[in-house]
Amino acid sequence: MTQKTSFFIAGRHAVIEALKNPNRRVLKIFLTEESKKNIHKKSPHKNLLKDIKVFFKTKKELDKYCRGEDIMHQGLVAEIEHLERPELREFIRENNNLTFVCLDEVTDPRNIGSLIRSAASFNIDGLIVKERHFPGESKLLYKSASGCVEHLKIFQVSNINTTLKYLRDKNFWVYGFTANSEKNFTEVKWNGNNVLLFGSEGHGINKHTEKYTDFSVKIDINKNIESLNISNSAAIVFHHINQQK
Repeated sequence: MTQKTSFFIAGRHAVIEALKNPNRRVLKIFLTEESKKNIHKKSPHKNLLKDIKVFFKTKKELDKYCRGEDIMHQGLVAEIEHLERPELREFIRENNNLTFVCLDEVTDPRNIGSLIRSAASFNIDGLIVKERHFPGESKLLYKSASGCVEHLKIFQVSNINTTLKYLRDKNFWVYGFTANSEKNFTEVKWNGNNVLLFGSEGHGINKHTEKYTDFSVKIDINKNIESLNISNSAAIVFHHINQQK
């Protein structure tokens, strides 16, 4: 059994959802007297702090945990362990009609966190990210995801291209989202197994990775506007597909 590393997260939703997740090991929690009431309000029938080491701190003491990270702790900081990583091969063996979102070189923790929140909200089945590019211990990611890291399967893979090739062999269609595509994504019938591939905001989808897509699609926006933020684009797509399904 490998020793799991621990790290800190901050913010009301991130911490409370971690406490509620039976698969998440929370080692310690640091909170103000005020935020303890919040936890009980959120979960009146279950003591979320049972068996957890609780340390009461002032707001100022908690500020130290978020220094330089541009986030508000809202009176709650927790030390947690990573979740068991889900296995992509196993997951697709046991499920069908799946919709995955895959990120190619998207590294901004705030964008990834917001995208995780939308994906969980609109029933996307999982997120595929390159292990090396995924800021998996970022407080900003957890805060932006607003607790939704606990509700979405995140598949960390060593190579995006190999993974897309494997999924295509397993009856998945791969759709690359690019601004210069001819086809609007709303024209697609979103049934069966699909991968929604989004590239980085600056460079879009890597040219080499584009070879592993089956179709190129776009989101129709006002011609005078250059592009949408990736997490906004993704939310629009996820909502549409969820409605269709």
